[in-house]
Amino acid sequence: MRTSRALAAALTTATLVLVAGAPTLPAAAAPTPSQAATRDLVLVGNNNDGTVSFVDATTFATLFELDVKPDLAQRLAEMSVTERAAYEIVKLQMGGDKFVDDMAVSPDGRTLYASRSNLADVAAFDIASRRLLWRTRVEGIRADHVVLSRDGARLFISAVTAKKVHAVDTATGRITGSFPTGDYPHGMELSPDGSRLYNGSIGTVPLPDWLDGLKGARVLTVVDPQSLRVLDTINLGGNRGIRPFQVTPDGRKIYAQLSFLHGLVEYDLDQRRITRQIDLPKRGGGLTMPTADYPNDSAHHGLSLTRDGRKLCAAATVSDYVAILSAPALTVDRLIDVGDQPYWTTTSRDGRYCFVSNSLDDTLSVISYDTATEVARVPVGDYPQRLAAVSLPVDVLG
Repeated sequence: MRTSRALAAALTTATLVLVAGAPTLPAAAAPTPSQAATRDLVLVGNNNDGTVSFVDATTFATLFELDVKPDLAQRLAEMSVTERAAYEIVKLQMGGDKFVDDMAVSPDGRTLYASRSNLADVAAFDIASRRLLWRTRVEGIRADHVVLSRDGARLFISAVTAKKVHAVDTATGRITGSFPTGDYPHGMELSPDGSRLYNGSIGTVPLPDWLDGLKGARVLTVVDPQSLRVLDTINLGGNRGIRPFQVTPDGRKIYAQLSFLHGLVEYDLDQRRITRQIDLPKRGGGLTMPTADYPNDSAHHGLSLTRDGRKLCAAATVSDYVAILSAPALTVDRLIDVGDQPYWTTTSRDGRYCFVSNSLDDTLSVISYDTATEVARVPVGDYPQRLAAVSLPVDVLG
């Protein structure tokens, strides 16, 4: 998306004048974990609708949708004049309302956490009753990716225009700490042992290509998730925006997609350098689309890794296919045509499937890792984007 110089300046001004700390709604008591049977699902964040589709990971049937903006009228009414102006600016920048940026589910499978992009907040919902438990504003004017700590006690959320990641107490919804990042903090991943939190920044993407030098620092920030102390800052090469990335099971390497790159890189954390770059073919729109029209500077956006680290699923966003690769060789098994603008991927909990959100088709592609073929395509809500593979107690599904 391209934005005028005036809009970029307005975003900067709005960021400077906004402050965090709007009161949160009262938190409900934490429910007791159930010993009931569980069911594997894939959650689909329908960004424009403001809903989350709960899709069975085996039958691929959509069980129900949860509305993550039941308080929208109240949320808009309580905004100050400055906050409402910032909301409208972000809405214009993003081409409309975007209500579901990312999702996480509590370890007991009973609470859904959703970052609400345009509303610049994060909210918690009781899945069984579909009830809003609390909501908390982040600093700045846009909320982005989330990651849940291993014990479920803290939720980390990227506050995009504030250049920070907040730590939120999941019991109360209160922000308990923050750490600094590069410009436009985006995706986050925990190391396999949970001892490191990685945040990738993408730079100020609303700025046009010819102002690339002003987009700021695009780095991987490495943090101790307990103390929130920054341990390292890594440039993955050429100050390119860090798109979806995955940490290998041994915690020694990172596979990452980068802004404008048709493919991915392998970064060795011990050697502190990119050891390989895998270039994937351009197809369809990838051959004709100007880079200025790439969605948020991303040529490829969506990368998942199986738990054993042997297969990668990479979405070629502007070329409308998914590549299945074998690791660690990083050889391509097959390129699979999917829907229009695949924009996120995740691996099912049993490791059999890669789920792919086709954001402009409003569908979900199901790719078999074994056969490297699409085995199903499921209709979902408007502009599906982030996905989460989860296991939920059967009794919360209604």
